[in-house]
Amino acid sequence: MLKPQEKVIAKPGSMCFMSGSIEMENVFIHENEVGVWQWFFGKAVTSVVFHNPGPSDGFVGIAAPSLARILPIDLAKFGGEILCQPDAFLCSVSDVKVSNTVDQRARNVMPSIEGFLRQKLTGQGLAFILAGGSVAQKVLEVGEVLAVDVSCIAALNTTVNVQIKYNGPVRRAVFGGDNLVTATLTGPGIVFIQSLPFRRFSQRIASDIPKHER
Repeated sequence: MLKPQEKVIAKPGSMCFMSGSIEMENVFIHENEVGVWQWFFGKAVTSVVFHNPGPSDGFVGIAAPSLARILPIDLAKFGGEILCQPDAFLCSVSDVKVSNTVDQRARNVMPSIEGFLRQKLTGQGLAFILAGGSVAQKVLEVGEVLAVDVSCIAALNTTVNVQIKYNGPVRRAVFGGDNLVTATLTGPGIVFIQSLPFRRFSQRIASDIPKHER
């Protein structure tokens, strides 16, 4: 629901329905330190702003672009900053800034660009992010350690220390394989874990399609 003069910022293609009083506008995302890489690898460089200029309340229906859970994140409760998986951001209300950043805390080279390009949400507003399958929220105490498949990390606090570990030859990690790359997370902080990352979901669908139909 949007009160008069309120607005919602969302990723392109996420609008499902809206009231007739709502105005929609495409805006360019401000360039950040990896803005060129974002464009080069086909990432969206625009956002959609839904604004209610009328005197009465309006509404916008925002939908996930794939089978996914939508998680509300109150950034004020996360110290005003959280790191998400690439393309996790769906929409936001009030003070939320979305940027793409290289996670310099990972000590080893990740097997793909998706391991480097992570979304960073900052501000004090309400953000909605995407996660696949079942989602578990783990609260890590100071010094508590948790090992997670790197693709299953949907979001985490910036206070969580991250170390990347290969569980086999690097070439196998580069060309695919389950549980070959894990992240060792050390608290304090909060981490959201997804059971079915979109890439894993799409790979399993593709593997069930006969080769002659691809």
